[in-house]
Amino acid sequence: MAIVNRTPDSFFDRGATFATGKAYDAIAQAVADGADLVDIGGVKAGYGEPVSEAEELRRTVDFVAGIRARHPDLVISVDTYRSGVARRVGEAGADLINDTWAGADPEMAAAAAETGAGLVCSHVGGLTPRTDPHRMAYDDVVADVIRTTTALAGKAVAAGVRRDAIVIDPTHDFGKNTLQSLELTRRLDELVATGWPVLVAVSNKDFIGETLDLPPGRRGSGTLAALSVSAWLGARVFRVHDVPAARQALDLIAVLRGAKQPAGTRRSLA
Repeated sequence: MAIVNRTPDSFFDRGATFATGKAYDAIAQAVADGADLVDIGGVKAGYGEPVSEAEELRRTVDFVAGIRARHPDLVISVDTYRSGVARRVGEAGADLINDTWAGADPEMAAAAAETGAGLVCSHVGGLTPRTDPHRMAYDDVVADVIRTTTALAGKAVAAGVRRDAIVIDPTHDFGKNTLQSLELTRRLDELVATGWPVLVAVSNKDFIGETLDLPPGRRGSGTLAALSVSAWLGARVFRVHDVPAARQALDLIAVLRGAKQPAGTRRSLA
């Protein structure tokens, strides 16, 4: 899942794909590099300038329609916590609503169901959108994540979202400190065991930066390590900034797990 942000203040790219033309170019490049999905965001996840729903719609709806026209078979996801936006992007052609704020808008599941879109069910420990965690405490963070995400998934099915279009996301760093995000990563197989497909969004996250004492622009190797562990433990969707590097790492993990064959096996056999 390639990340293409339609925001001027993204923590990672600092607005590199805010302009429409550059955003379309980024989509085309992501597809060429091996992305299966693209995730479009119109609002920065963390602190920043307020973004009205009207402005979020301006940044996303026509762009989604344009992607659908250019790439008819591409799976399009939109990262939003507003049901009004979810409805409009679903009507414009989005296949998946990436609700990274865990149902803060109680109409989100209904909005996805109305347009036939899938839904990402997340965990943020009760935080409101665009706020950062502070002294978050859990008796068992993994158990809390499982309880929350599976409950949201069940509610989504009850609201009419197709069961096979629901993904759960432990949502690293959202409502969690670094130690909690690390714990989630090493125990990701427990989320996989729920039977719901698991999405991981670890790319360049702060828990990697704090662990390795590195700024966002230098977290690539740490990201690949976290992605590889997540893939080995059974995650199914990987939200990333660097598509070519992630594609190579994930393809190798798939071969090591026996899920696919190597591209070639000529060495010592010819």
